[in-house]
Parts: sequence; structure tokens; C-alpha cells
Amino acid sequence: MLCIFDWDGTLSNSADKIVSCMQLAADDAKLPELPGSQVQKIIGLGLPEAISTLYPEGSQAQWDTMREMYSSHYIKADQIPAPLFDGVIEGLEKLKSNGFTLAVATGKSRRGLDRVLARLEMEDYFHGSRCADETRSKPHPLMLEELLTEFGRPAQQSVMVGDTSFDLAMAEAIDMPRIGVSYGVHEVDVLHQHKPDLIADHFDEVIDWVLQANS
Repeated sequence: MLCIFDWDGTLSNSADKIVSCMQLAADDAKLPELPGSQVQKIIGLGLPEAISTLYPEGSQAQWDTMREMYSSHYIKADQIPAPLFDGVIEGLEKLKSNGFTLAVATGKSRRGLDRVLARLEMEDYFHGSRCADETRSKPHPLMLEELLTEFGRPAQQSVMVGDTSFDLAMAEAIDMPRIGVSYGVHEVDVLHQHKPDLIADHFDEVIDWVLQANS
């Protein structure tokens, strides 16, 4: 089975850092600061899509400034990577030791994902990944389709695990099994709209589901 994980909000407890950097970047671009609860709703989108969704009234110049400054703020803030959620390392190790293929599908940039994996010494945990700046942003399913093609797996022999409606919507679009996690940034009621096979309150529940589904 191919197990595909979102990063921010699913494996990494990074929401507060993302919100803070987005608010700082908005100030740099002379755009109004939005409440954290509103900013959280765009976590998972590619950066250009996230900014234009938050600030549809902004000019292209403001969007460009915000994009540049967000990246600058985040690189500084991410000198110490956000902690992983409880059970993530142990769970990934269990899946890998049982022969599962592991991948990441994220709204992060390629540079951002590679940087955090290197700092956490996690490059060897994943067999592949797709980032928003090298394919289409969620909720379009292209990054999932590319991973399926790369590993020669049909959607029904794979699973997408994420904390947002964007994660579950792209899996739903190609009839891929999908797991939502309740501890991320989108409310459980929103996740349920995409008919997940499971809503997990802890990462251990994700691992148990995958092992049972593959038994």
C-alpha cells in the first residue's frame, strides 16, 4: 500500500508558525492582519493560492510582496523546525518496517520540505513527495495522480492522510481511500463532507487503520 501524508497539521504541528509568518507578511505588504482562525483555513494550499484566497482584494504587487516576505519570515522561524505530533515517528517507522511505501503531498515548496526533512533527519522516511510549487496546488488531485504513477499503484491500493478539506477533496476526486485527522486545522464537520474512511484523533489510529486495511 502507498501511504501519502500531508505535512503541516498532519505530521508537523506547525500551524501557529504558519499563521504568525502569514500575519507578518501581510503587514509587510500593507494588507490588514486577519485573525489566526481565518488564516488557518488556507493551510495546505500552495502559497500563491493561499495568499490570493486570504486577500482577493490585494494587488498583484501586494501578493508578490507577501509571498516573498512570508518565505523570508518562515525560513527564519523554521531554524528550529516545528515539533511532530505524538506518535508520528513511531508510526512511520512501523509502516516502513512492514514494507509500506510512504510519500508526502504538501502545500509547502520543494525547498521548504527538503529543508525541514534535512533538519529533522527524516529524508530516509519517505520514498517520494510532491510539493505545491512543482505541480498543481491542492485540492486538485494532480499531486496524488503523479505519486500513483511514480509508484505504479492504483488509487484503491493507496491512502491519503490529511487534516484539511483540501487533502480529502483531492483524494475523493480520484476515489482514493482517505483519512482525516481531527487535531489539525480544519474542523471535523468540514472533513466529514468528503466522506473519509476514518477520522483519527491520534496518529496511532491512522497506523492501526492502515495495518488492518492491508492485512
